[in-house]
Amino acid sequence: MPHPDPDNPFPLPGFAQVCFLKNLITRPNIEVGAFTYYDDPDGVQNFENNVLYHFPFIGDRLRIGKFCAIARGVKFIMNGASHQMDGISTYPFFIFGNGWEDARPAEGELPYKGDTVIGNDVWIGFDALIMPGVTIGDGAIIAARSVVTGDVPAYAIVGGNPARVVRARFDAVHAGRLVTLAWWDRPLAWITRHLDLIRGGDVDALERAARN
Repeated sequence: MPHPDPDNPFPLPGFAQVCFLKNLITRPNIEVGAFTYYDDPDGVQNFENNVLYHFPFIGDRLRIGKFCAIARGVKFIMNGASHQMDGISTYPFFIFGNGWEDARPAEGELPYKGDTVIGNDVWIGFDALIMPGVTIGDGAIIAARSVVTGDVPAYAIVGGNPARVVRARFDAVHAGRLVTLAWWDRPLAWITRHLDLIRGGDVDALERAARN
């Protein structure tokens, strides 16, 4: 059964502002799933420039699932942006050396919030900002220009600064069933055959199709 090629960086012929993002990633500490796309009329090559303060020696990863939609201007702040906050000054004296290198924070003194994890089938709107260590659940929607400072439940819509839940797309029970069903992990032929159910709102029908 035919389907778009996830290994084609530019799936829309003659339209280079949309890309299947995994094909353009060069950093080993960024992972992107199949069919996740990025839309940027200024150049999709800008994506990695929007993953900020992502220094290899810190070790944190940006992990993005499958079938996500990421709009122009979305930025990810990583743990390298953190400054020590338990002293009088937050200034990073040590990075300038020349006698100040001994002021380097000891291991564990700089805040570290871990990996940033974006689930599957997540829509992140224009100019949203994702802060370090955030986990965004499967099926969530991040409104344009939101500042996401904390974890987002699966199938929630969040917006604002700081982002708050506006409403749930499905109640907790149905959201949990959809996460368990994980349609995005099924064979592409199955996904293609059941696009109407995936686009629809009938969780029971999609579960029946998965069982069959």
